[in-house]
Amino acid sequence: MREDDFELTFDLDPPAEDHEPSAAASAEPAPAAEAPKTEPAAEPVPQARPEQAPSAAAARHTPGRGVLVSGGDRGIGAAAARAFYQAGYRVAVLYHTNAQAAADLEASLPGCVALQCDVASRPACEAAFAAAEAMLGHVDILVCNAGIAQQKLFTDITPEEWQHMLDVNLTGAFHLCQLALPGMIRRKWGRILTVSSMWGQTGGSCEVHYSAAKAGLIGLTKALAREEGPSGITVNCVAPGVIDTDMMAAFTPADRQALAEETPVGRLGSPQEVARALLFLAGEEAGYITGQVFGVNGGLVI
Repeated sequence: MREDDFELTFDLDPPAEDHEPSAAASAEPAPAAEAPKTEPAAEPVPQARPEQAPSAAAARHTPGRGVLVSGGDRGIGAAAARAFYQAGYRVAVLYHTNAQAAADLEASLPGCVALQCDVASRPACEAAFAAAEAMLGHVDILVCNAGIAQQKLFTDITPEEWQHMLDVNLTGAFHLCQLALPGMIRRKWGRILTVSSMWGQTGGSCEVHYSAAKAGLIGLTKALAREEGPSGITVNCVAPGVIDTDMMAAFTPADRQALAEETPVGRLGSPQEVARALLFLAGEEAGYITGQVFGVNGGLVI
């Protein structure tokens, strides 16, 4: 699946998708801060919907660490947001264009905040991260899940399509990691989780640019884990296989059955299964795990 819904690529031709689209220093919850004043920018500072924004009192008394999930409006990202929320974390999500899905998520998780952000844009990431940090108190756990996907013969990929794939799937994670790390380093605690794909491990036919970007996420994860380990920060990657999300709508029942049969466990995975892996890696019990790639793929890639 891609980004928040990583789809398995066989010689099928579903349409390209733009998904948005795959804890902290103190035991006392930090008070919510006012949004920082910034100089006027080309892109407006994203704001939570007023009716959904948590009050300062609610933010102060919400237990748990602060979690920011990119591509959190649906699929794996939304499942991760729900899993963290139910475990007592304060949650903010970034979404790109699906405002209705973001609004539905906010409505189902009172206090969760959804912020519009194009992760390919550094100014947009800076504005969204500042808003999320102001609402959460601080970002202790970053889940880099946003991304896009496209199926196309390598010889037909345009330079613009290649660059856009890297900008969203890989450079977006770079932006958010750079923004989250200073606070994590100061607090000497943090979790960074990237959502790659099994195609980032093996390569996928007709998805060379997608596979390259997702492989880049794995390299980023491994290198950053070495660099940030001394600061008390772990960095790990989850690489989903065929996950049953709305991204599978383009596949016929026969196609879905064929994909299930290709998977050793004989079925498709669920977004909740990926979310549970992310939740575990974010916890205290995973403090000695870093720089690893966890395949949630039913044994399809070993």
